[in-house]
Amino acid sequence: MEVVTRETMDHFVAGTSPMQVLALTTPGANFASDDAFGLDNVANTLYVRGFNQSQLGMAVDGIPMGGQGFHNWNGLSIDQIAIQENLSGMTMSQGAGALDVPSAQTLGGALTFTTADPLDKAGGRISQLFGSNNGFRTFARVDSGVLNPTGTKFYASYARTAQDLWKGYGDQQEHQANFKLVQPVGEHGKITAVFDYSNFDQYNYMGLTKNLWQRLGRDTTYLKPNYALSKEYAYYAQNGGIPPGLPAGITNDEVGDFAYDGTQEQRNYLSAVTGEFQLNSFITSRTIAYGHVSNGDYQGTNPFLTSPSSGVLMADETGHPDVRRIGFTQNFTVKLRNNEIQTGFWYENDRFNYPMRLYEDGQDFAHNSKSNYYAYQSTTWFADSFNTNTFQFFIQDTWHIIPGMTLTGGFRSLTQTTHGGTSYDNTAGLSAWGTYYSHPASGSLTASNAFLPHFNWDYHFLDHHEIYWDIAENMRAYDFGQQSSSGNAWGGLGTATNTAQSVFNQGKQTLRPERTWNYVVGYRYNSTFFTGSVDFYHTDYINRLAAITTGPTNNVYAAFINVGHETMNGADVLGAIRPFRGLEITNSFSWNNATYEDAALPYDGTTISIKGKHQVYYPKFMYKANLTYSYKRATFNFNATYTSSRPMTYLNDVSIPAYWTTNLNLSYDFGGIGFAHDMKATFGITNVANQNYIGGVYGAASVSGDDNANLFVAAPRQFFGSVAAEF
Repeated sequence: MEVVTRETMDHFVAGTSPMQVLALTTPGANFASDDAFGLDNVANTLYVRGFNQSQLGMAVDGIPMGGQGFHNWNGLSIDQIAIQENLSGMTMSQGAGALDVPSAQTLGGALTFTTADPLDKAGGRISQLFGSNNGFRTFARVDSGVLNPTGTKFYASYARTAQDLWKGYGDQQEHQANFKLVQPVGEHGKITAVFDYSNFDQYNYMGLTKNLWQRLGRDTTYLKPNYALSKEYAYYAQNGGIPPGLPAGITNDEVGDFAYDGTQEQRNYLSAVTGEFQLNSFITSRTIAYGHVSNGDYQGTNPFLTSPSSGVLMADETGHPDVRRIGFTQNFTVKLRNNEIQTGFWYENDRFNYPMRLYEDGQDFAHNSKSNYYAYQSTTWFADSFNTNTFQFFIQDTWHIIPGMTLTGGFRSLTQTTHGGTSYDNTAGLSAWGTYYSHPASGSLTASNAFLPHFNWDYHFLDHHEIYWDIAENMRAYDFGQQSSSGNAWGGLGTATNTAQSVFNQGKQTLRPERTWNYVVGYRYNSTFFTGSVDFYHTDYINRLAAITTGPTNNVYAAFINVGHETMNGADVLGAIRPFRGLEITNSFSWNNATYEDAALPYDGTTISIKGKHQVYYPKFMYKANLTYSYKRATFNFNATYTSSRPMTYLNDVSIPAYWTTNLNLSYDFGGIGFAHDMKATFGITNVANQNYIGGVYGAASVSGDDNANLFVAAPRQFFGSVAAEF
């Protein structure tokens, strides 16, 4: 298990995504985005030992976070829950996860986040950041201190982050508020209540093909504010050909990737009440009840539609996601002489609605990208509705065999049933808009496994040494999503001549949820002067599911099927030296050989084997170096990361190039000045060498060729400075 402390997070630019901090400091983790803060959840891509953010168990203060990433149907990312300064730390279990993490997505490891409690003494903190592209971030927190003899205390905090896009038109803004109240109950328990709010309001960067990036450069993006040029590109996208001014080698398909703009607005509310009580001398109880609401607008100009009134060959296509989650967890811990038994259960109901609506663009101007999204002003194209019930039970026993040696064994039972799909489809009635097949399908799927075992052995010996092994079986429930998307059992299925419903009904008979067996063995050494670790791991990935095209040449259709097994072997090696007080130099190397074993994918009217091909989007090698030096009140931090090439296709015939990225951070603590008992100034540079590289990836991989505009260029060199005070 890797631990990232508050002190480590403070080595980075204020407000940096915890996921980005984790990946820059931890072996086996890879994070990439298109903005310096790492907050754009369209482009954000996190991998841990071959598993992406939607395949990892995640919880904050024991509250399940669900799936991660853009178009999040059943969860919320840490960036949208907690203001970074309010986190006290995070842990990453890189192996097989943890039985007590409430998650239906876990195939690999687990990430757990902990938020700080209110302080006992009244006070507050403020900070102000300025940076490149009109970067501006304000953070403020007030702690009440202990208010009465019962120990009541709380904090309230607010953060606003804003920055212009580093290319193209628009900006990205985020508003967040966190409230946390702690009420002790006698000497044996406490009740904690939290309320978290966030509002993401941003123009998006345009996804690119590798060809567009290489031929047109890193600054290639949406066409806004040039409306005339947008209409011209839309004409060529619908009628064929290449607009004047584009270089040779750009295809008509890539012209269709250009659009006027794309934006997203997302509002999130999370509330939870936690009760922790010592029931007697050896039994403790922890109960969490939570509710989560998200809604928003995911907007994009579609150059393949027509606005009927104006005749303009494009229209505003906007999805309106609406998530309602409610659930609770109940855990018990029983401490005996040599054993610690943990058991508990989790239940959640998730209701998700997603209407897709069309708004007309005018002859001389487009529909507003950020407002006027009223149902009565729109035409509904289709709507999807899902209802999901999840239940998980776990039990495990940690046996303290001898001092320093523990053996943990247990299992979890997981069942999830999702009902839903298309609740309304108006494709046939929208001929004036030029709409195309939308793939309506409805039905239910259940993922269930009564026995998912997990065993762990750990031995600390001779003061500085530790050896361990870990074995677990995991299962991941089915994804769901809008009917026009791919990568889930309900979306992007069939064709106009082979209906999505028939493909769904056929798949329901044969689909099985994804499972993994994970094996880890490792060694750690830790002393004042040196820390070293080496992990070897092996994963058998069973029933890997993917969206592909299948069927005979005269009836090709899209399907969601089992594409076979995958085998993963890898190793992480880390060494950190502290030659004298204040200096720490860390180096880590990661190797991962994830290959498909028996998959035969339909392609171009035939079947192609991908046996032995490396997993898409994941690097085979990573190297990380961190140097931190503290002298009196000054701190210097420098980190460098190498990421090897990543295959873009199942056939591995096109790859994302390897890259280096570097970051620098300097800070000075002035101590008490005036009203502030602590004043600190920080200066940071991200992407110091100004490397031009592909960061995040969003979307499904193709079997072969550079077909998908799902690559996002990372931000260039950025500068940030901040001042923070505590009082």
